[in-house]
Amino acid sequence: MIKNNSKLVLASQSPRRQELLKEISDQFEMVPSSIKELLDLGIRPEENARNIARAKAESIAPSFPNCWVIGADTLVTLDDEIFGKPDDEKDAERILKRLSGREHIVVTGICVVGPEKTLDKYVVSKIKIKPLTIQEIKDYIATGEPMDKAGAYAIQGKGGFMVRSFSGSKTNIIGLPIDELKLLLKKTRYPLEQKVIDEHPNHSK
Repeated sequence: MIKNNSKLVLASQSPRRQELLKEISDQFEMVPSSIKELLDLGIRPEENARNIARAKAESIAPSFPNCWVIGADTLVTLDDEIFGKPDDEKDAERILKRLSGREHIVVTGICVVGPEKTLDKYVVSKIKIKPLTIQEIKDYIATGEPMDKAGAYAIQGKGGFMVRSFSGSKTNIIGLPIDELKLLLKKTRYPLEQKVIDEHPNHSK
């Protein structure tokens, strides 16, 4: 899938992003960033996600010269409120009650720090959640799955039951928009083969 042993570094410890990045290469390191993910309430969620992704990548990049360092950050937003990972089960319940029966936005910022240049962008998807009963919310929280997920659910996991429909990139919703990441890697001169650029078009339902 890659032309040589050029190195990728993922500034994350997310197993979901790890699995998605394997669609590009299985030759990469995972080095989580230690930056604090602070939100700037004076700017849009899209810019927050992009800025945090860039900060993650740039915090790791000096330790990996001649590599391509990838940062990503995912936020869920509804009615100008930003939902990150829940603080606890009570917060997870609050978030899921807010999302119940509504359409919300998932935005992921991505950044690639390459040997020659740094590029970043954000990707937006929309998700409609079916109306949820209190018991459904409590049962889902009891699985433990919501606790490390932006928006307190995972579309690719047990939380898939609550998704009525979505538009845009599903990999963006999961946490790493692969098609857009491939384009950033290409623009920063990472040696991707053309078939890798083309083999995963966006899907909607």
